[in-house]
Amino acid sequence: MLRKTLRYMDWSDYMLYKNLIVQNDLKEMLEDKNISWEKLKDSSVLITGGTGMLAKYITYLLIYMNEKMNYNITICVLVRNLEKAVQDFGEYIALDYLRIINQDICNKIEIDYKVDYIIHAAGSCSAYCIKKDPIGIIDANTIGVKNILEYAKDKNVKNILYVSTREIYGKMSDDIEMIKESDMGILDPQDSRSCYPESKRMGEQMFKAYSDVYGINYNVVRMAHAYGPGMNLKNDGRVMADFMNNAVDGTDIVMKSTGNVQRAFCYITDAVRAMMIVLLNGDKCDSYNIANEDEPLKIRKVAKILADISKDSIKVIYRQDNDTSAYCKYKRVGLDTTKIRKLGWKPNIQLLDGLKRTYNSFIMLTKN
Repeated sequence: MLRKTLRYMDWSDYMLYKNLIVQNDLKEMLEDKNISWEKLKDSSVLITGGTGMLAKYITYLLIYMNEKMNYNITICVLVRNLEKAVQDFGEYIALDYLRIINQDICNKIEIDYKVDYIIHAAGSCSAYCIKKDPIGIIDANTIGVKNILEYAKDKNVKNILYVSTREIYGKMSDDIEMIKESDMGILDPQDSRSCYPESKRMGEQMFKAYSDVYGINYNVVRMAHAYGPGMNLKNDGRVMADFMNNAVDGTDIVMKSTGNVQRAFCYITDAVRAMMIVLLNGDKCDSYNIANEDEPLKIRKVAKILADISKDSIKVIYRQDNDTSAYCKYKRVGLDTTKIRKLGWKPNIQLLDGLKRTYNSFIMLTKN
């Protein structure tokens, strides 16, 4: 019934996949010869958290491979919000190879067809959700992980990619200059923000336990700050989303601190390429850092760059926010990406280029 209804809908507003910037991004990613793309031919891929930025771009990438390269991939996308899925995937939902599974990740997964690869990206990490729904975050990162593993243990899944976070490292000792995958710092379980990294840590341990007991193959990617077309701009609370939201709306960029905190941002195509090279080429049951540490900048500088990119005359204003409970209080330490670089990956998109692509992708959407 859903597919029949979708065939007769007006898709004029559902244009992100067909956005010229997105299409160019997809083409660029597939030019990476270090990734064993051919492993995806005639396969079935389950992607959870399908309306999130990274999961959505991976879904677009697989759609593009079917359209342009005849890869015959069955794409199964688990989403909690069906309306958002229709908005994100438009007319493609009516095609047989794209299967939308509308459920909460915290409910038992019952899929009656073969799945070769799973990319588990469900779960929120926004400051807004950390403040408003910490229990929901914990549930998605524990119960949700268990549901994925219970589904996979008897299904002969080739590999599962678990999208974790750099925040699992916690507070590092002062002698650590760059964090390797083998390093581990301290997390305070009585810190409100720890609902996110503590539950992600447990998610990683659950993958290890199911691998030890049931022989499940998996990889972990510990993701740093990623951004790009399709990111959620409203009610997010993270600096890149908030700054980009102001720039796209043509309003002054609000800095809720002095802006002296340093961050390094990874454009979405670099992040997705890293995820795919780990899924298809990574050492089994191993973890990899994903970050672009080539351009660490103070966030006030990032805000200034975005203000300059904006086609409106906007400026950066400072408004101190006394409620910092949803934000990480640890001193930032860079991620060592030596391990994933040995697989042939490196970031390709410089920050200025990535910010322009992201900003222009939203401007194009508002014109449709």
